Amino acid sequence: VRTDLQRLNRDTEPARVAAIAPTATARQKIQFCVTTDGVRLAYASTGSGYPLVKSANWLNHLDYEWDSPIWKHWLAELPKHNRLIRYDERGNGLSQWDVKEMSLELWVKDLETVVEAAGVEKFALLGISQGGAVAITYAVRHPERVSHLVLLGAFSRGLTAHGTEEQMAERRALQTLVRLDWGKNNPDFKSMFTNFFIPHNSTPEQHQWLDDLQRISASPENAARILMLIDEISIRPLLPLVSVPTLVFHADRDRVIPAEEGRILAAEIPSARFVPLSTRNH
Repeated sequence: VRTDLQRLNRDTEPARVAAIAPTATARQKIQFCVTTDGVRLAYASTGSGYPLVKSANWLNHLDYEWDSPIWKHWLAELPKHNRLIRYDERGNGLSQWDVKEMSLELWVKDLETVVEAAGVEKFALLGISQGGAVAITYAVRHPERVSHLVLLGAFSRGLTAHGTEEQMAERRALQTLVRLDWGKNNPDFKSMFTNFFIPHNSTPEQHQWLDDLQRISASPENAARILMLIDEISIRPLLPLVSVPTLVFHADRDRVIPAEEGRILAAEIPSARFVPLSTRNH
């Protein structure tokens, strides 16, 4: 995919390709747009070259991520060859928190709104975690806009579609804990939540950053709403309809989204390539 994007850079915008790293002299440009149902969304652009759009996923914050020990290497590397466009989904990060409705359909419409506001006609689309379902749906609806689809730790069906009774009981308990303890200084909850997403051998700085992101990125109620909607995602019938070149990455010991979900994407999206990653880091 990188080779393809670099070739597209040369073919379409050779004069604009630049190496951009997240420093004080190469700060991202944050702007706002408004959806058709009146929700204010924050989006950011950095770098130049062929556009690479990242669909939003849970626990985003455009500004706080900039110096993140978890994400800053992405923000240094991805804009070196491309114009990287990111945004915070409704109810999250710098986007509007007090929203009446959330759904997968509205998440897709949010992506449509940001793409139009950013003024990009054709682009590569990156979907991470639940952002993968948003990206897949968008690519099926707008194949003429998407040149490449890249999925990381993504899935086509939430826990409601395949979880056992015990797993569903555990998830309902987690939703209750999120409503009660999200963003609070409860070390037991923060440790449980953070260890679920990143490995035990991660650094204290990475753990602290993800702990703080809880408080900064969303309210307890919004976090619980988003978690519930993630469980209800069900787009598997769309997979055979994807018509763009697709690359699927998935951690082989992912505790958040089982590796089987990545294999389903790669098997049912026509001609998709599957790249397993040797890690349990979601």
